[in-house]
Amino acid sequence: MGKKIISQQAQLKSKFLSFQIAEGIVIPPDYYISFGGQFESEEKASRIIVLVSLISLLSIFVLLSISYHSIKSAMLIIINQPLALIGGIVAVLLSGGTLSIPSLVGFVTLIGIATRNGIMLISHYNHLIKEEHKSLDEAVMQGSLERLIPILMTALTASLALIPLAVRGTAPGNEIQSPMAIVILGGLVTATFLNMIVMPVLFHRYFRDRAKA
Repeated sequence: MGKKIISQQAQLKSKFLSFQIAEGIVIPPDYYISFGGQFESEEKASRIIVLVSLISLLSIFVLLSISYHSIKSAMLIIINQPLALIGGIVAVLLSGGTLSIPSLVGFVTLIGIATRNGIMLISHYNHLIKEEHKSLDEAVMQGSLERLIPILMTALTASLALIPLAVRGTAPGNEIQSPMAIVILGGLVTATFLNMIVMPVLFHRYFRDRAKA
């Protein structure tokens, strides 16, 4: 654990010194400073992951809007993303505060998990209202209870598989898997519990026009 912390601190220090060098050195005309190696690779990979994440979110929103024929439903599912990211951010802070490439991969995974949870709830609410002719209140209450166990079981299964990777961060060959597992574990907690609280409330608020007498 001590080696891991020292390594993370060294990476942060190298980035800080690089910016200091670029700003503090006066160089002659026709000369420039370029940082390569691992620093350059990390910067490039971070930009690519952020770009791919934004494209993925936009694609998810478009596909959900087409599937549900409703922008409201798509927006409700997208709102789940911050609920998952909260736990991932807290997990990164508690584990040392270093945002690495594996951590970013973990955040991308959380986007998929939060989207799946939202789809499970919204689809079941719509089914209860359209097919079983439930009122809005009945659909939200019954749908939340019926989807509680499946969502909890999938989150618990994933968590049990990730715990060994998260706690053995210093094991050889586990330097990449551990940060990713830590982020996903933290996100699973908030994505699961906040999703079951926030999603029913928002659905009930924004789909009152579907309520039946």
